[in-house]
Amino acid sequence: MKDVSWGLIVGISIGVIIGVLLAILALFCIGLRKKRAQIGNSSSRRAATMPIRTNGTDSCTTMSDSTIGPESPKASDVSGTLWLEGAKRKNVVSVSGIPKYSYKDLQKATSNFTTMLGQGAFGPVYKAQMSTGETVAVKVLATNSKQGEKEFQTEVLLLGRLHHRNLVNLVGYCAEKGQHMLVYVYMSNGSLASHLYSEKHDPLSWNLRVHIALDVARGLEYLHDGAVPPVIHRDIKSANILLDGSMRARVADFGLSREEMVNQHMSNIRGTFGYLDPEYVSSRSFTKKSDVYSFGILLFELIAGRDPQQGLLEYVELGALNAEGRTGWEEIADSRLNGDYDVQELNEMAALAYKCINRLSRKRPFMRDVVHALSRIVKLRHTRKHRKPSLPITLEEVAIDMEQSEVQTPVSELHREGSMDSLPGSHEV
Repeated sequence: MKDVSWGLIVGISIGVIIGVLLAILALFCIGLRKKRAQIGNSSSRRAATMPIRTNGTDSCTTMSDSTIGPESPKASDVSGTLWLEGAKRKNVVSVSGIPKYSYKDLQKATSNFTTMLGQGAFGPVYKAQMSTGETVAVKVLATNSKQGEKEFQTEVLLLGRLHHRNLVNLVGYCAEKGQHMLVYVYMSNGSLASHLYSEKHDPLSWNLRVHIALDVARGLEYLHDGAVPPVIHRDIKSANILLDGSMRARVADFGLSREEMVNQHMSNIRGTFGYLDPEYVSSRSFTKKSDVYSFGILLFELIAGRDPQQGLLEYVELGALNAEGRTGWEEIADSRLNGDYDVQELNEMAALAYKCINRLSRKRPFMRDVVHALSRIVKLRHTRKHRKPSLPITLEEVAIDMEQSEVQTPVSELHREGSMDSLPGSHEV
């Protein structure tokens, strides 16, 4: 009997010990799983809020014209997470602390959405006068646009971390009552397209056109070389270039934009007819050089004052037949200029634009090459303006000056991505 009791006690003890060990093992597994989940969430947040390289050309973190203060938005997304209402479920998009506006405040600021500035593919855009006294532009997603919701998320994700004086800055958003809205810095002089084609505006002077081209080029250079990872705009056109009160240009409408590292190959062609890179149309592969092509079309639009959707490219090709090297492009100059332009500058800019629209993307310049060339045009203008009358600048001096960049380009950069037949004195890097 004693042997039976002793065996029972030993069996119970062993069972208790095994039970305790199993409980400890279960708790350890649960703790390990939670830790892995926290690490995963932390990695996701870091990936979603990838920093901007502050040493990129013309990059900055506080270049917005906005005067938004901490009291402007009625609600702030402290957690940095925006819940976008979807048809089936809610989507989470990190917006890195972008202010959140209430639907009620935007409704009041736009006089119940009656102050329309324009209508785009995304939806209507309204002028809004906030209670703080600031003026902003509110872009409202069309409620029946499924593609628009994706573009809304794209703009929030990208513009939440992109800041540059030549980009239209996103200053807030609203995702409430089934509506999706983006709040931007207000650009008082409207789009470049309206100044080129509307009779309501006086013709843009040649000097303004050159500076607008340089502003846009700098904005694109920042997207391509200053953002990490690089961003491809995918819809550069005059309607997406907005002008502020000082007629400084900013690139707008990032609904079709893509980070270069992700989703480079698209099954469906997206963009605007007349600006589309023919290589992209045939290969479905959109690259930085596709943006360069669209920018080249924009340059010819500034030079000729013609709509790319109404035969601009055919007009350019006819002009190219008569242009020898850098001369002869004045035949396509906008008649609204009434001949009031610098012939040398026009020829330089047209020759640059023609290189940008080369059918072979590898022969197009990079945007940093374009910025260099346009900056040189402005610099030479300044030099001619301040040159003494007894020492006029000559065409030979211009040619020498334009070739200086070949000598100045570091050898290490010449071999980073191979050589290119692009600009005078410029190389692909």
